[in-house]
Amino acid sequence: MSQSHQQASLPGCPSCAEPLEPGDRFCGACGCDLSAVPAPPDDRPTVAVGVPAQGAGEPAAAGQVEWPRASGADGSDPSATTHRPADLPGVDSGGKPLPGADGEAVRLDGPDAPQDPAPGGPDDFELAAPAPRAAEHGAAAGGVPAAAAKVCVACRSGHVDADGYCGNCGHAQPRERDHMEQELGPVAAVSDRGLRHHRNEDAFAVSSTTLPDGSPAVVAIVCDGVSSASRPDEASAAAASAADASLLESLPRGTHPQQAMHEAIVAASEAVNSLAQQPDRASEHERHRRQNAPACTLVGAIAAGGLLIVGWVGDSRVYWVPEDRSHPPARLTEDDSWAAQMVAAGLMNEAEAYADERAHAITGWLGADAYELEPHTASFKPDRSGLVVVCTDGLWNYAEAPAEMAAAVPADAYERPLHGAQVLVGHALDGGGHDNVTVALVPFAVAAPEPGPS
Repeated sequence: MSQSHQQASLPGCPSCAEPLEPGDRFCGACGCDLSAVPAPPDDRPTVAVGVPAQGAGEPAAAGQVEWPRASGADGSDPSATTHRPADLPGVDSGGKPLPGADGEAVRLDGPDAPQDPAPGGPDDFELAAPAPRAAEHGAAAGGVPAAAAKVCVACRSGHVDADGYCGNCGHAQPRERDHMEQELGPVAAVSDRGLRHHRNEDAFAVSSTTLPDGSPAVVAIVCDGVSSASRPDEASAAAASAADASLLESLPRGTHPQQAMHEAIVAASEAVNSLAQQPDRASEHERHRRQNAPACTLVGAIAAGGLLIVGWVGDSRVYWVPEDRSHPPARLTEDDSWAAQMVAAGLMNEAEAYADERAHAITGWLGADAYELEPHTASFKPDRSGLVVVCTDGLWNYAEAPAEMAAAVPADAYERPLHGAQVLVGHALDGGGHDNVTVALVPFAVAAPEPGPS
């Protein structure tokens, strides 16, 4: 995850003097382990940023944070390229218009949100009587390929041992998680290690099931491990698998999809929390580091019953790209990050906040050391077909604005989601590949209205 891990502090590699870039953990020329170089004291894997209380404009007292000021009176205005969830036409899950001129807010989970909609109430998602669970429709749990006997990629004869090395020639083998692809019916996902990280700390899960009325439900979950925490790869895999399993259990029972997403995020959090109680199996080059609790972010999307539900904790995102590109795209999530809080508090405009080196420090995550779990969910009812892009910051760092993301999505991605995901990962790698890259694409179909009587 960008800006969330300890960075190398040297101008050049101590072994070969190759220039380094911020965030490099291994030298790209000689492979020198930069984590062995003395670095500044570790901090928390993420930072908690609060909104200043009354009197924030007064001189800061001892021990208080002096918050930066916006550059002008209109510093809190979003840039012209920013689209908010309100920019997506349609209505929410209760049939009400999405926020627009009336200023009505999209439904978001809060600390006092009810755990179960009242039967028959305005938010009740009416479905037929429960049917047998459709788990046989399948899930790619955690985005982690199943283990299988492998032949060495170097000598083509020796077998690969459990430690990842060839028993014949001793050659280190590529990790299976370095590049993963999965296509399952109408949903596809691709994850890649990138060009700078020594391992892939992202994970995904894609699946489909059936609602009690027989209609399909498609799920995509994407998780990004916090690099400064211990075992981030395990955290992301556990979260993706737990969230997916929760949705495959609750959706066929008729649970409202937005409530199902909330429960899935809670289940993912519990799965990551449980890792902190397990023995640490950190690799040799990480044992000298302070071992924080495993942590990751999560973002997910459900397409079910004509609704598009998104849920997230952290700074991974969901974008909406209409099939008809003459309509504007939109970003459907708000980051749990330092930059987002600075903009929300009116302390910086968006350009200033995201140019700051602290911009990508996340303020919400899944993990035992998270201050408080605050799942965010929102429901939309698009009035036209489009493509749902679920991705980590390894992609959106190279296509941040909705228009930029839409431009990077190939024209045929709606019909060929796997190819579209491959192209988007390639876009990030061509841009520098400084982080792990993961993206899932979910085509969302809206039937064309029948022509009225002439």
